[in-house]
Amino acid sequence: MEGSPIDIIVFAPLASILGVLLFWFIQLLFIESEKYLLLKVRPKHEALCRFTNFLAILFQTICHALGYTLTKSGISDFYISVSYGKVAPKKEKKGIFEWISNTFLFIGPSFIPALLLLLCLFILGCSGFEVATPTQLLELKYTFGGQITTFGATLHAFAQGFFGFLFKMDLLHPGHFGFLLLLIFLGMGMRPSYIGEEKQEKVDMLYDLKNIWSFILRKPLYLLLLFLMAYVFFYISLFLDQNWYVAIFSIFGWLSIIAIISLIIADAMLLLIKTTDEIAGFWKFIPYITLPASYVIIRLVFFYYPTDYTNIISLLVMIFSTIIITYILLKSKTNKFKTELDIKTLEKKSKGENDEGRRAVEK
Repeated sequence: MEGSPIDIIVFAPLASILGVLLFWFIQLLFIESEKYLLLKVRPKHEALCRFTNFLAILFQTICHALGYTLTKSGISDFYISVSYGKVAPKKEKKGIFEWISNTFLFIGPSFIPALLLLLCLFILGCSGFEVATPTQLLELKYTFGGQITTFGATLHAFAQGFFGFLFKMDLLHPGHFGFLLLLIFLGMGMRPSYIGEEKQEKVDMLYDLKNIWSFILRKPLYLLLLFLMAYVFFYISLFLDQNWYVAIFSIFGWLSIIAIISLIIADAMLLLIKTTDEIAGFWKFIPYITLPASYVIIRLVFFYYPTDYTNIISLLVMIFSTIIITYILLKSKTNKFKTELDIKTLEKKSKGENDEGRRAVEK
């Protein structure tokens, strides 16, 4: 084992922590893009936006309840609505127990729901759950560079297995189809987009970060204690020559990858909804019919003419046929009357403003 003592003792434990923070920040960026799309479709799809907000509040409340359960505070009251959730403990515990419960509330929704999908992936036989040990850096694996390389290689192996599972997913398989639904629900309900029934306050990335920062400042000693525990665990792993430290943080990285992919799928669905809203009449429903119809048709074709790439080709045909149909309809069936009406309205408004300006100058 080579490398400077300062690198190994001080900086190496930070590698996996910084890796998890990076993926969590990427997760927040995708959440922000989803909230932007929800804002765009909200005027015509209020029910959908309320449903996604309910999912997010539900995930938050369950995570908070789990925090109370793990700290043995118990649960006396559990309330959930479209825009509000509350959990009341049986025993009011202060100090570290209260801090752990609130940690589950603020940080839990980013990782705990994805943990359910991670377990589903393991049951469904997804590969990539091994912790990598790059042989070319074996003598440097306990340095900062070695740790970040091992962390990255572990996440790369999982991403390969996860993407391989997604591309080969059989939507006629109940387990695969159920996993896809859970993946969509997770993406749609990662974080609330607004709070309050009457006063709908926007919940954006800055709102989340401000709450988390305020939460940290209230009890900075506990965060320092958590860092010290991570360092001690790293030293134990180093002393026993095991990859336990990287393995623990790699799990958080796996959860972030699952969450990011679920958000990308949710963004794609919202983009489809936003695009089809511009198509006039009954034609706007054709892309949604194309999704299952194209998949079933191509699977019937492969039933009589089987191939080794049935699942991946079926998924690609479903995706690209929906994109092509949507594009054709968008070009040919757009509500041109509404567009012309909007243009005329803008022209009248502009003309009215010009007339007012001219009268003001004349006076």
